Amino acid sequence: MFGSLLKNAFRPLRQTEFSCASLGVSAIALPAPGGCIIPPRCAAVLVDRGGHTRRLGEGARLALIEGETAWCVHPGPYTCDLTPFAASPEIGLRLSFAVDATDPRATQQRFDLFLASEAHGAVGLEDFALALEHALQHELAQGHLELPPCTTLEEWNSFRSGFNQLMYTRFGITVDDCVPVDLAGSRDYARMLEARLAAQPVPVPLLPPAPPAAPPEAFDPACEDARALRRLFLELPCLMCSLRMAVLPSDQSQFRQHQELLRRLDLVSLAVGTMPALELAAPNEALPASEQLRRARHSRSAAIALDEAWALLARLKQAGDVTPALLFDEADRIVSNLECDTAERRALSATELDEVAP
Repeated sequence: MFGSLLKNAFRPLRQTEFSCASLGVSAIALPAPGGCIIPPRCAAVLVDRGGHTRRLGEGARLALIEGETAWCVHPGPYTCDLTPFAASPEIGLRLSFAVDATDPRATQQRFDLFLASEAHGAVGLEDFALALEHALQHELAQGHLELPPCTTLEEWNSFRSGFNQLMYTRFGITVDDCVPVDLAGSRDYARMLEARLAAQPVPVPLLPPAPPAAPPEAFDPACEDARALRRLFLELPCLMCSLRMAVLPSDQSQFRQHQELLRRLDLVSLAVGTMPALELAAPNEALPASEQLRRARHSRSAAIALDEAWALLARLKQAGDVTPALLFDEADRIVSNLECDTAERRALSATELDEVAP
């Protein structure tokens, strides 16, 4: 009997099956079960319930602590095509990028934070490319990046510098190469216009007045609210830490502006951490569905402002030692939007803030 126990004690643990054939091809990160061996050239990102992350290297056995979730990440490189201008789908950029390696100077890698706050299951290359494209289109539409027709070499270098910093700050990826490509052969513009037209609401002929009906929502309020609040809860402290290190005020007035922005962001983070439940107006008192929908919309708006804050942080890092006053004005606008949306998310009704306002 003793020999049988001794034999079982030295028997190697059975490896958990993990199908990762798509990793590094069509998927950047895949949820990994505990007990599996991390494949070659990959890393594992483990996220606990509080959003804290840690990494394990290739060949290690994935041992999960209670409450942890793990992703297996292939660093790439990956190639995808982006459309910088939605109105011109034939103009494209062919992007080659890789997930950033572990930086010993950082307590948490930016891509790891992306997984902890935004990933819900597998991170496919196609979906990730859409997120990159949306961030690029937003910055171009706002005029923060410039890609004019017949771009000169100097203009292209300026665009590449800002674009590279945006991708690294927002998603934690390093851009290896980015070249213009003609996508006319792979994009059917006429079919895209037909799809956009079909998605628009059909005009209704004049009819006798009918009772007003709430417009249909394309998202689940509870799900969208939970996702937005998780992003705000996990990303705001990291954003404040990066903002504190990135900005070097050149004079006393900018120093005071910088400190005031950090103070206001700290209050926003506190408000997010103490946010009431979406469906409750008071203990054991349900909130009407229309007000839950309103709250979820403000949570989503706050998440959009958070994306703008990351993009602004990228421009602040590009500015170097001298921070233009215009960027402080932009930061004030973004923080004001965060304050407004988080306050509206806490309110029980749309008129509550007006009633208590001085």
